Amino acid sequence: MIKSKIKIRSRYVPAGIRILYEDRDIIVIDKSSGLLSVKAKYEKEQTAHQLLINYVRKGNPRTKANLFVVHRLDRETSGVLVFAKSFKIREKLASQWDDVEKKYLAIVHGNLTKKSGIIESYLAEGEDYMMHSVENPKDGKFAKTKYTVKNDSKNYSLLEIDLLTGKKNQIRVHLSELGHPIVGDLKYSENEKGRLGLHAFSIKFKHPFTNEKMAFETKIPEFFTNYFKPQGEIGAHKQPRY
Repeated sequence: MIKSKIKIRSRYVPAGIRILYEDRDIIVIDKSSGLLSVKAKYEKEQTAHQLLINYVRKGNPRTKANLFVVHRLDRETSGVLVFAKSFKIREKLASQWDDVEKKYLAIVHGNLTKKSGIIESYLAEGEDYMMHSVENPKDGKFAKTKYTVKNDSKNYSLLEIDLLTGKKNQIRVHLSELGHPIVGDLKYSENEKGRLGLHAFSIKFKHPFTNEKMAFETKIPEFFTNYFKPQGEIGAHKQPRY
């Protein structure tokens, strides 16, 4: 793991967030499931964005320190998030975002016949705010998801996901339409309960100021291990077998 250029002020780090790295330009965190990335109509304060603004200001409302959103994770998705400390840095990151490597881990229902593959479709949002694939490219936005099966049990599979495009609910929709919805997905699967089995596992990008290659990897939530303990493939502090 890359060492922070700024000392992590542990006493100010809010619940639900683990800071992986911080310097004068960016801050990288591991967000817990259940925490919004950014504000919504129903919640403005308890979000990763606002809590981190409070963190960088260290409780001093007079400071001009601010954070700018680079990308988002769904509320129930845990894992790595990057924020910029200036609008200029945010724009620089946004300009190179297509080259950023983002990997996820997903627990899905069932066993996949094809152990690896690429899912492509055009996604559109319906009146019910649900995303779905459409036939006409003009009606949607192109989405591309690469997956590889890393482990499986009788009823579940652990997938490594390469997010090749970043559309709303992309991974959840593609896997649901493939017939293997993500465990705990209350939106795109039926009769689900518990937390969502989706975790933003790692990210690689070029630092927007220094051009240094940055790579960050998160711990697998212990929740994931419960589905594959018989095979012993992953543990609370072990990564999937590659």
